[in-house]
Amino acid sequence: MTIAPSSELGITTLPDHTQLPDSDGTFVKNFQEHPQSILLTDSILSTLDSLHPDQQYAIGQDSGIYWRLTEPLERGAESPDWFYVPNVPPTLDGRVRRSYVLWQEYIPPLIAIEFVSGDGSEERDRTPLYQISGERHKPVNFGYMNKSSAPLSMLSMRYGKPV
Repeated sequence: MTIAPSSELGITTLPDHTQLPDSDGTFVKNFQEHPQSILLTDSILSTLDSLHPDQQYAIGQDSGIYWRLTEPLERGAESPDWFYVPNVPPTLDGRVRRSYVLWQEYIPPLIAIEFVSGDGSEERDRTPLYQISGERHKPVNFGYMNKSSAPLSMLSMRYGKPV
């Protein structure tokens, strides 16, 4: 995948959350659809209220996080099952967010989660293990962001322990 300058794409202004499709080309109708996401959000609501008495945070579910400008646009998005972004308004201009656009907000998601279903094979990271001092390790990253673009990483958990 190549990232083209906006001038090469013929884009004069960057699109906002209402103009960007999700990674599969469709628009997400609702930030909070799945029961797991609602349960997770409800379970941390009192903590969120303490951290954000002004309610300035966004919780997203199966919504695109646009973090780079690509052609087509949805190739520059990832859609984790659930994510949390502190210190941003939950709506934009009074409208429910359809996606989270990093180039408009400049605040990366603090937490992004992919729920595992079934045996987890669909969500399993296929990144090869690497060795350090004879021990095999799994790379720990979310796959689409690096330290130069945002401090976002994901740990795989199995039976309550990172793997």
